[in-house]
Amino acid sequence: MSTQQTEPHSDPNVGVRPRTDVEEAHRALEGVAAGTHQQTQLTRGALTGYLWALGRGDVAPVTGADCEGAPDLSLLTAETDAAAVRLEDAAQRTVPRDYIEGVYEALAWVCGHSDRRP
Repeated sequence: MSTQQTEPHSDPNVGVRPRTDVEEAHRALEGVAAGTHQQTQLTRGALTGYLWALGRGDVAPVTGADCEGAPDLSLLTAETDAAAVRLEDAAQRTVPRDYIEGVYEALAWVCGHSDRRP
């Protein structure tokens, strides 16, 4: 399966957001979740979603699709959609719901589907 991506940092945007905004969102959430006692499945999911969107993860956080570099908007949207499906289908869920919700919220914000930044 071929996945579409861009080289890391070659695009000033991540999804529809400026790369600097996504970097800041990741840093801010990482600061709030510093230390293992402050981390929740929701924040872990959101942090993983941001890292993957920034091109710092080898596989998509929900589907496990291979991706080298930063995923493009269509791949980000597909992963957001996959997270939404997993949230609705408890029978097929093998990962904690809060983790998937965190991934979904981060990627939905990156894709411009939500104005709420996790």
